[in-house]
Amino acid sequence: MTVVVNDHGFAPQDDLAIAADLPPGFDPKEITADLLKRRSIRITLHGFSDGRGFTLAARLRQNGYRGHLRLAGYVLADQYAMARRSGFDDVEISHELAARQPEPQWLARANWHSHDYQSRLRSAAGSS
Repeated sequence: MTVVVNDHGFAPQDDLAIAADLPPGFDPKEITADLLKRRSIRITLHGFSDGRGFTLAARLRQNGYRGHLRLAGYVLADQYAMARRSGFDDVEISHELAARQPEPQWLARANWHSHDYQSRLRSAAGSS
């Protein structure tokens, strides 16, 4: 069993049907028009230090993917904001990881729009 995390915290029952599962090492050169038409894609990380899934998500979005994009696997709460900025809609973690990193830790990163360097630059430019 897994827990889905979104901007509102731990989501209740999840019934998203995943149309494509991609490993973090999926070559972005292999992105096809068929893949971009899928309703949902899940990219699974096997370790929190593997950033390839974030790059793949950004590439999918840059290539026009508009479906649901989920990050799954060993993801830390501290990585939630980066996951959202990369293009993921939500994160899927194990119950064990959810127990070690409870919902408040994820919610602390849910306001991912306002904690990036670009928003700080925009606010600084506006005050000049």
